[in-house]
Amino acid sequence: MGMGKEHNENKKMKKYLSISIIIVLIVVALGLFANVSIINCGEKYIVKDFGALPKTQAVMILGARVYGSNSMSATLTDRADTAIRVYQSGKADKILVSGDHGQADYDEVNAVKNYLLEKNIDKDDIFLDHAGFNTYDSMYRAKEIFNVDSLIITTQNFHLPRAVCLARGMGIEAYGFSSDLRPYLTQQENNYREFFARIKAFVYLILKPQPRFFGQEITITGNGQVSWDR
Repeated sequence: MGMGKEHNENKKMKKYLSISIIIVLIVVALGLFANVSIINCGEKYIVKDFGALPKTQAVMILGARVYGSNSMSATLTDRADTAIRVYQSGKADKILVSGDHGQADYDEVNAVKNYLLEKNIDKDDIFLDHAGFNTYDSMYRAKEIFNVDSLIITTQNFHLPRAVCLARGMGIEAYGFSSDLRPYLTQQENNYREFFARIKAFVYLILKPQPRFFGQEITITGNGQVSWDR
C-alpha cells in the first residue's frame, strides 16, 4: 500500500515537472519569437551611412537618465549630439525631445532642451514631449499628438530596432541612426533589459493601448515653443 502510494506520488511529480518544463519552453520560445520579430521589423530601416539618411520632418531624441539639476547621462548626451548632427545637416526640419517629466524634480526633456539651446539650435524647432515615459508612449504620441509622418530616431544600437519598429507600428515612416559614440558602463544591463522590453513592445503592437497621457495636438510643422512648459 505504502509503496503503491509513493509510486503514484512520484508519477504525479514527474508529470507536474514535465508540464512545468513544457510551459517554460513555450514561454522562452514565445519570448525569442517576439525578440526576433521586433529586431527584423526595425533593422531594415536602420541606416548605417549618414549620407544615406532620407529627409524627414523631425529627428527624435528619446529620454534617458539625468542626474541632479539637469546633468545628462552619457547615453542621453550622445543621443542629443547625434540628433544635432542630423538636424544641422538638413535631414530633419525639427527636433522632437520625448522623455520623462512626470515629476517636478525629475525632468529629462528640459535638460535636453537646455543642452540644445547651448548648441545654438533654433528655439522654434525644438518640440518637447513631457509624457514620453517609455518608447511606446513616445512613438504613439509622436503620431497622435505631434502629427509626425516621417522621423529619424537617434538612439543606441541595442535600442534602435525596437524604437524604429514601434514608430513604424504607429504609422510613422521612421528610420534609425546609431548614437553609440562611446562604450557605456551599463551596456550589459541594457542588453538584458532589452530582451524583455522587446517582448512588451511585441504585445503592445498587437493590443495598441493608449499611452498614460494623451493631450492637445501640437503639430510638428509649427512652432516648437508652444510645447514648452517654461
